[in-house]
Amino acid sequence: MRSTILAAYLAATCLQAQAQPPRLYLTTEARSAYGGQAPRPPAGAATDTVRAVMARAGIVHSLDPLPWKRAYNTALERADACVYPTSRIPERERQFKWVGPISQIDWVLMARADRGMQLRSLDDARGLRIGTYHGDVRDQYLHARGFDVDPVTDDLANPRKLMLNRVDLWATSIQRATGTVKRLGYTGKIVPVLTFNRTSLYLACNHAVPDALVARMNEALASMERDGSRRAILEKHAQARPDEGQAGVPER
Repeated sequence: MRSTILAAYLAATCLQAQAQPPRLYLTTEARSAYGGQAPRPPAGAATDTVRAVMARAGIVHSLDPLPWKRAYNTALERADACVYPTSRIPERERQFKWVGPISQIDWVLMARADRGMQLRSLDDARGLRIGTYHGDVRDQYLHARGFDVDPVTDDLANPRKLMLNRVDLWATSIQRATGTVKRLGYTGKIVPVLTFNRTSLYLACNHAVPDALVARMNEALASMERDGSRRAILEKHAQARPDEGQAGVPER
């Protein structure tokens, strides 16, 4: 009798566990409010897209805004974690399982307009000091290729350093740069001088996240593309903040 009761209890526990929806811990970069250090809640097209994917895939999730380096490393180290919006480049390909793309970005080098700088290729930037954001994809990319990078922990410092001639160039995305330059009052003073790459942005998940769950999320995103809801999210945010690009949060 005792063994029968125990077997029934274990069976019920297993069924209950199977009935629970999967859970994921999502991270993204905390945004600093203009002029201060207080983090903003995650917002924008990328976040709306990811939340819609979770809802369609039936996945319970939490979303934590963190400094980018910590957000990225959490997804590498924590078995149930994913980070977005993450550039999918060859150096990162085997580090994660990928859901997306959720957006695309163009990488640019920005310079002071009054310097009249003309670059034909990325190699023309060798020997110049390039301001980067510590740990982001462009910082990693340029450092790995031997460029003289000067990373900062707050990307708003880069256009200011550029205006003070403390760096020669600023490596960013055109989507990010457009809004930042406008907010800082540098429109016409800081301009793009070279577009040197284009990457797609993804939700990047730890290798322990089950393949079936990754496939479910990708199918949810594909269904949003088919029924137009993904496009509706992009158009809503483009109308609300046309100067910030599609991602809505810093893209890394």
